[in-house]
Amino acid sequence: MGEFDATSCTEMYRVMVRIRRFEERIQALFLRDEVYGTTHLCNGQEAVPVGVASALREGDQVAGTYRGHGHALAQGIGVQELMDELLGRATGINGGRSGSMNVTARRHGYLGSYGIVGGSIAAATGAAMALQRNGGVAVAYFGDGATNQAYFFECLNFAHVLALPVIFVCENNVYMEYTRTEHVSGGDILSRAQSLGVPGEAVDGMDVWSVRDAAEAAVERARAGYGPMLLEASTYRFVGHSRSDPARYRPEGELEEWQQRDPLLRVRERLEGDGVQRDALDAIDAEESALVLAAEERGLEAPWPDPAELPSEFAAAAVEPVGAEALQR
Repeated sequence: MGEFDATSCTEMYRVMVRIRRFEERIQALFLRDEVYGTTHLCNGQEAVPVGVASALREGDQVAGTYRGHGHALAQGIGVQELMDELLGRATGINGGRSGSMNVTARRHGYLGSYGIVGGSIAAATGAAMALQRNGGVAVAYFGDGATNQAYFFECLNFAHVLALPVIFVCENNVYMEYTRTEHVSGGDILSRAQSLGVPGEAVDGMDVWSVRDAAEAAVERARAGYGPMLLEASTYRFVGHSRSDPARYRPEGELEEWQQRDPLLRVRERLEGDGVQRDALDAIDAEESALVLAAEERGLEAPWPDPAELPSEFAAAAVEPVGAEALQR
């Protein structure tokens, strides 16, 4: 494991707690019909985005998945602006128009959450073409199901050929929606990447330090001009695939077995073992719970968007419609 720094490690714990509490409240709000559309929660997977984000710097670009609330929060999007977005309010990060699956925040280096399986792979690969000029790095998060998509093979091949600075982070949470990965996939994920010339590493996705160490090495390699790398993080979602999935397809005892490796509990154990006081960690838990609950209360009181107004996040990028007069010019 990497060097222990109490301040940075405690901050990683704080963000992981924030993600967990946020997801718990979003589920409760959804069941009250306050969140529109669908939701895909990442309870149990918090160590992956937090560990990867700790290895990035300003100017790097990240593309997330439809299970992207954790990706967004780890990238620095505020709890209030994300909460308001999921509640469909004008004060949301995208003016209440993105919903759960399409959150975008350019000022945070967040290219977006992609509802299309594998879409994040293409987005990050494209961003890496620009970042190659200034020493930046792009990151694509995607699930194990995306490794059966054409995006995976085409983009990894393309990234290898051009030695693009992109880190492909596969969050392998055992299930492709409702089906175990090995039941519908031949071979293994790392071998697929290696066959295209992209080196890969298996990572314990339930341990934030393991993720951070692997991400730091991959990012350093990419910045040095050695091209892409795949990190396969073994993790597990403690909830169903989406809003109404009770996950009854899981074998008896499987969830409980993975919960014994809960990434939040593992961080607490190590922090306490390295001298961080339990009271300090309890205070973080309380602070983050209060933060999320306060954001929920304010979000429910926030105004609805005006369909005639374009959110400021997108206004600067708006272009004049191409009509008949423009074509004649």
